[in-house]
Amino acid sequence: MERLETADLVLRPPVEEDAAAAYELLNDPDVKLWNPGGECPDLDAAAAWCRSGADWSGGTHATFHAVDPDTGAMLGNVSLFAIDTDDRVAKIGYRVLPSARGRGVARQMVDAVTTWAFESRGLMRVQLEHSVLNLASCRVAEAAGFGYEGTARSAYAVPGSDDREDCHIHGRLPGDPGLGGI
Repeated sequence: MERLETADLVLRPPVEEDAAAAYELLNDPDVKLWNPGGECPDLDAAAAWCRSGADWSGGTHATFHAVDPDTGAMLGNVSLFAIDTDDRVAKIGYRVLPSARGRGVARQMVDAVTTWAFESRGLMRVQLEHSVLNLASCRVAEAAGFGYEGTARSAYAVPGSDDREDCHIHGRLPGDPGLGGI
């Protein structure tokens, strides 16, 4: 089982025992605003989401849950997805529980998994995309060493809507500085 550590977090694959926190996370209005995905109507659906995240056998994603190293409480979720082993590229996305926001959880998760992707998976590029209206994600990307590369017009499908928004694209390469030392 993969396990990563940062200054304040332990990152490990999801487990079914995370279902209650996952249910809270997936039903948080801010998470639903910025993250496309299915509905999570109950704990059974949350447990299924955790099982799916823990199954890396297809090679197209690697999902981690960030937990408090002292209590084991889930703080967030980060996933390397759309992994293309031929081109050695992937995308990264994340979600943070409301109680853990403002503490650098997203920045540490994104940096740690990106560094792991370069060092352990041999990737040469990780891309982070977000709606131009999601200013917090812009700050997370920049703080985790992702350079702003441009705007893709109408590339973001607004969850629960037929609307589309422009999307910022940030990228990080193995030689780019991350947080360093975590």
